[in-house]
Amino acid sequence: MPPTSANLTSLLTKVAEEYPAAMVPGQVADVARIQFHIEYIQHAFHPRPTGNIVLGDLGGGIGLFSVGCAAAGFKQVVLVDDFQDQINHQQGEAIFSLHRKYGVEVISRDVVSVGIADLGGRFDVITSFDSMEHWHHSPKRLFHEVVEALNPGGLFFLGVPNCVNARKRLMVPLGWGKWSTMQSWYEDEIFRAHVREPDIDDLRYIARDLGLKDVKILGRNWLGLINHRAWVRTVSPWVDYPLRLWPSLCSDIYLSGRKA
Repeated sequence: MPPTSANLTSLLTKVAEEYPAAMVPGQVADVARIQFHIEYIQHAFHPRPTGNIVLGDLGGGIGLFSVGCAAAGFKQVVLVDDFQDQINHQQGEAIFSLHRKYGVEVISRDVVSVGIADLGGRFDVITSFDSMEHWHHSPKRLFHEVVEALNPGGLFFLGVPNCVNARKRLMVPLGWGKWSTMQSWYEDEIFRAHVREPDIDDLRYIARDLGLKDVKILGRNWLGLINHRAWVRTVSPWVDYPLRLWPSLCSDIYLSGRKA
């Protein structure tokens, strides 16, 4: 039986606090988002027990999601990433001890270039959150491999930032709203920031190309909850709920679809 919502919050907070001290505040602040991802998957497979679900996560880095899934009792969790972000170089190999403690299988590779066709087996759900917008190559071949790797009726759950959310629609006409900083593009030898942010029409395009069924487009607004301004964090929950009715205005958008 999956943990209740309150118990899952407590579990994820406990796991977040096991990260290196410098990372703990960020991981704790991310608990609500991670909990949404896990509970959405559990609900999608209800009444199937969480302990029977095999999950693959693409581009999840060293964040809380894959560890949280393993701690929540998923049967198997496979994390695929190139682990080349700055935080990986700062933390080194030791950061993976937490993932391995909870049983996450860690695979290091450029998932867009190499793909996942060789992983073998079949997944019940494959996820990718806040990663696609960083990829420098088309994800089409990879996403078709994702569908091939899913069991019949398996779930593909993709989360990305929305390039035309409500804030950007207001800020860009005023001259603000760049996707990336000049420093991250010009000064760093390898550009790791956002390459292309999609909108909900792009997500529907992907769903049609993959032949997914039971397609859903969801919207959430996580960025406001972790904003450095206290008043923004206070107001954001009140703005989030009505905006969910119009995913095209939300800061974070999701594609959920099943293999036919």
